Amino acid sequence: MFQALRDTLPSNRWIRGLLLIIVVGIVLTPWLFEGTRALDTAARLSIFIVLAASYDLLLGYTGVVSFAHALFFGIGAYSVAIAFDQFAPGFGVLAIAILAGLSVSLIVAFVMGLVSLRVKTIFYAMITLAVASAATVLVSQFYHLTGGEDGLTYRLPRVLTPAFRPFEEPLFGVRLTGKLFNFYTVVFVAILLFLLMVRIVASPFGRVLKALRENEFRAEAIGYNTLVYRTTATLLSAAFATLAGVLMAIWLRYTGPDSVLSLDIMIDVLLMVVIGGMGTLYGAIIGATVLLLAQMYLQTLMGSTQDALGGWPILANLFDPNRWLLWLGLLFIASVYFFPQGIVGRFSRARASEAGVQS
Repeated sequence: MFQALRDTLPSNRWIRGLLLIIVVGIVLTPWLFEGTRALDTAARLSIFIVLAASYDLLLGYTGVVSFAHALFFGIGAYSVAIAFDQFAPGFGVLAIAILAGLSVSLIVAFVMGLVSLRVKTIFYAMITLAVASAATVLVSQFYHLTGGEDGLTYRLPRVLTPAFRPFEEPLFGVRLTGKLFNFYTVVFVAILLFLLMVRIVASPFGRVLKALRENEFRAEAIGYNTLVYRTTATLLSAAFATLAGVLMAIWLRYTGPDSVLSLDIMIDVLLMVVIGGMGTLYGAIIGATVLLLAQMYLQTLMGSTQDALGGWPILANLFDPNRWLLWLGLLFIASVYFFPQGIVGRFSRARASEAGVQS
């Protein structure tokens, strides 16, 4: 595992430092930042890093464009939600729900892989979009099981809830409750899943995926079955996305179409991968951090800026919090313009170019 980390980490020391700051910031969030909003942001960030990295495993390493990735995310979340809604919450029920969710996701991904990866990229993308749309309709139709548009709110095992308080005295100013245990369950499972993906892309299998992305015909010519490798990549990507959905269900204690199945989630994940850098895996960490922090705090920051510019009405109107989506769009355009290969990809390529010139 450590060798895989050394082989895949970006060469640029500034990017490595930024990645370290993000990871340490997430892990120490309860002690660094006050309030539940910071804790919720860090937990969501951990989940979306896994989701974006799993999509990068498919898009960045094989070149397969899919719009059904949020479907697997939703399957994982709904498997837990339905299980806890129908049965008494417990870790045994959770384990069964995870196995059921993974089974459904792998079956769907396998069928999509066999049927759709034989067609050209644009047609495969359209097929996955149709499948994702059909899944959203099915969730609404089976409202007696899924809660329909309202979704499901359910109970968790007591050890994962704020009611669980094993210690009365706080630790360095932070009270130890089930909510904190829930948070660290999400964070550390997310770290393990990400490290597992790092190990996969550093393996011979990962190198074959890169070869397929760079030149599919040459990979076929030397004997690799592209359908088998791409289908396997689709299955792995779907499995990690499903587990990310499980983490989201555990953290939110609510699952609905808008929270796990909407097209907005798919677009956000795509933006995270593009901003961070496709085919880098670590770009998912930076891309998710940039986009999620912008979504969570940009509106608040603009409100403070508007108040500070109260004496200049024209400038103050530009920073109206209701215009935060405009500024978010400008942020994305700027990131694509200045970092066309993504933030991690841009600096890694620059370092590689400098090394080539020196040699």
